[in-house]
Amino acid sequence: MNLFLELLLMPLVAFLVGLLMVLMLRRIGAKLQRRVGPPFFQPLYDVVKLYAKRTQVSHGPIHDMGIVMAVGGYIAAETLLPVPGMDGLADKGGVIALAYMMMIPSLGLALGVGQCANPNGSIGISRALTAMLAYDVPFMLVIFGAAWVYGSTDLSEMIAQQQQGEWGVARMPLLALAGLLTLPALMGKQPFEIYVAPAEIATGPMVEMGGKFLGGLFVMQAFQLYTAGALYTTLFLGGGEHWLSFLPKIFLVVAIPMMIAYLFPRYRAEDMLRVMWKWPVLAALLGLAMVMK
Repeated sequence: MNLFLELLLMPLVAFLVGLLMVLMLRRIGAKLQRRVGPPFFQPLYDVVKLYAKRTQVSHGPIHDMGIVMAVGGYIAAETLLPVPGMDGLADKGGVIALAYMMMIPSLGLALGVGQCANPNGSIGISRALTAMLAYDVPFMLVIFGAAWVYGSTDLSEMIAQQQQGEWGVARMPLLALAGLLTLPALMGKQPFEIYVAPAEIATGPMVEMGGKFLGGLFVMQAFQLYTAGALYTTLFLGGGEHWLSFLPKIFLVVAIPMMIAYLFPRYRAEDMLRVMWKWPVLAALLGLAMVMK
């Protein structure tokens, strides 16, 4: 497939699959809380509604650029994440570049919300950056361990090795466990949504967002869910030779930890640091010791 066409299709596919993941998580939450879940097209309705609103207040160019960074970081990340039939720029960037791209949205959000000078937004952003610090430690340990085992940072090469032999989850089970424990925090979902906390800080970063700006954050969430599920599947579950085998994997990777996480109350910032730097880091370090001996 033409590279230019791949670079167009990869973010589009990620967005559409991410919307389905948003719907899935909403319905999981509804089932656990004995509610009626949203209709099938509700996530798409939400995006269209937000972008169609006429009243849109900007707090300046940095505020606008922050939302562009929040969405653009994930769009760039999708081009580095190989999927069935499309490798994009995976052979030129690798998992290290992808990890850096996944940090850009949080930094962009910090810039955009910081321009608003709203104390609730500032508190939410400080919590979001604390959360990023918490999950990035085990996340980077997992990436380092996977690159060590495969002998490469090329995600396409990692998939090829797994499809010719054992999946990563069999070769490095403790690192796979550490990655699975880190996923809810990486996705910013319960019980690690400390930066939203509507009962405490009026939804934090979203307090000054409306219209296309809030729509941008919704789109960012869809990309976030897809990227987390696809990256874990690529590292540990052999990727996918075709979409019929790839899609069930990424949906299960997102759904399983969230079905457990929804049962726990939201953690405070210090609790999140303690949890992330205890169990996922411990599992990751033990996993590193096993694969490097």
